Amino acid sequence: MEGDGASPAGIWTLQQGYYRSDRLVRPRTGLPLTQLRKGWGWCETAGDRNYNRMIHMPYATAHEELWRGDHLYDIVIETSHNKRARIQGRGSAIFFHLARPDYGATAGCIAVSPKDMCKVLAFCSPGTKLVIWPPGGQPFNALRKWPNRPAHG
Repeated sequence: MEGDGASPAGIWTLQQGYYRSDRLVRPRTGLPLTQLRKGWGWCETAGDRNYNRMIHMPYATAHEELWRGDHLYDIVIETSHNKRARIQGRGSAIFFHLARPDYGATAGCIAVSPKDMCKVLAFCSPGTKLVIWPPGGQPFNALRKWPNRPAHG
């Protein structure tokens, strides 16, 4: 849910990616990747018509700025979490992005080192899945209810 600080358990497709071309070269990947621009953001306001979508700033309601002073979004990949259908308040801006130097917690995203991000992206293409296991449970039993689950035995 929006603002709970937890990564949503499920199987999510990695989608459009963005990178800071002023800070690094374009990562090697089969995912669609666009140079990030100043003034781009992501709407986080439940009830807003652009909830969980990219927006252009300035923007009147709460949003995540994608062009950041730190390096967390030097590479940032959208996930399919709460995209179709978008359910207001169910969570927005669940990204796969770079970790803080101390690997501090995210607000619900998945974050890895720049080195690991480049390793992972090299194996990604449209349709690549990101699996977030449920906490402390039976992951395979919990995943039976989700579509497009990975094969397991």
